[in-house]
Amino acid sequence: MNVQFKKGVLELCVLVLLDKQDRYGYELVQKISEQIAISEGSVYPLLRRLTKEEYFTTYLQESSEGPSRKYYKLTDKGRMYLRELTREWKEFSNGVNQLIKEGVSDE
Repeated sequence: MNVQFKKGVLELCVLVLLDKQDRYGYELVQKISEQIAISEGSVYPLLRRLTKEEYFTTYLQESSEGPSRKYYKLTDKGRMYLRELTREWKEFSNGVNQLIKEGVSDE
């Protein structure tokens, strides 16, 4: 899949996953990787940026499997941003799907 497609949609994927429950970085990478081939290195800069923009808060939680993990929690501001992105995604994908439908010939 095109790298630019992935970069654009990765933010939405992270927000959607955090809307359901708090998660740590590697858990987000694993969950997204089940559906979309991504590199681990593409998620962490995004998490830092979205935290700086106050869409997430973070906290540390002990782990039985090693050091404490940094969890990301969606803020109210993040939920509003998620709703906005979801609306934009639906409009965008509906438009693209319509163009594909019109452009694909029945051979």
